[in-house]
Amino acid sequence: VQLQAFGGGSVEPGGSLRLSCAGSTGTLSNYVMGWFRQAPGKEREFVAAVGWGAEEVYYSDPVAGRFTISRDSAKNMVYLQMNTLKPEDTAVYYCAASSYILWDSARKSSAWPYWGQGTQVTVSS
Repeated sequence: VQLQAFGGGSVEPGGSLRLSCAGSTGTLSNYVMGWFRQAPGKEREFVAAVGWGAEEVYYSDPVAGRFTISRDSAKNMVYLQMNTLKPEDTAVYYCAASSYILWDSARKSSAWPYWGQGTQVTVSS
């Protein structure tokens, strides 16, 4: 599956952005989908993941309660709604896919075989 992430930009603290991940080949509903981010000088870190049926969702502690991952199977898209953004959310955000994943491993980038290119999110005043 080929993935394309978009929707990043610059926003002030407290603002919102919605990232999108499109599947240009393959049906995203056949995959567990995830979002990761990487800030300068830091390792890529897990942000959120959603299961095949969208009932299972997982978030990292720093974004829980502020970010929402969702999928729209009809549009073959996955979204990351980011609210109450903070400067520490500044990073390049990546979407990822896996046909199968153990949730205990989902936080590891090595568990995800398919990646889109990143989209930059900058939160500053």
